[in-house]
Amino acid sequence: MGGPKVDLIDPQWTLKGPEDQMYFQYDQDINDSFLSSISDNRIASANSRTKDMHLAADIPVAVVEKWLREGFDIYKENWKSIRKRLVAEDLGAFITTSKVL
Repeated sequence: MGGPKVDLIDPQWTLKGPEDQMYFQYDQDINDSFLSSISDNRIASANSRTKDMHLAADIPVAVVEKWLREGFDIYKENWKSIRKRLVAEDLGAFITTSKVL
């Protein structure tokens, strides 16, 4: 595939807190190049014909796992409900298409 190269942004687990109240903090850095590539894909998709396969969103692992903990399984949901949730949680920047699918 000929798109721009994007480095994977792995989530990080960190052990925090005093010894008697320790917890794991889960972080994932979402850098500008990741968001720029999504924006570029959105612009490119607006000017191209939709084929059988179409990238609709590029959702970070941390968001997918958060949703799974909340009972929303992205792997079992349809695009309409995923898009609705992205918009409702102000995560529309992860939507890679301007087309109605």
